[in-house]
Amino acid sequence: MDDIYFVYVIQSKVDNRLYVGLSRDVTRRIKEHNLGYVKPTKGYRPWILAHKEKIGSRKNARIREKYLKSGCCKELLKSMIHSEVAQW
Repeated sequence: MDDIYFVYVIQSKVDNRLYVGLSRDVTRRIKEHNLGYVKPTKGYRPWILAHKEKIGSRKNARIREKYLKSGCCKELLKSMIHSEVAQW
């Protein structure tokens, strides 16, 4: 179980911006974002989980994280998040 990583996308409730990260414990990591421990997200709190994907290894999670952060994936990510939110 130690090899399980997640790639997650959180959304700012302030301005709807998205942030992509990876973690073994997504719940803990979102708490860190919301407590202001993560410098790039500190000014846009609070954050909510918008999407997460279970990935086997840290290496594969990092590859997926980089892809989701890339310019070619930004619009895909936004549309994916909006369709998921619409289903809630």
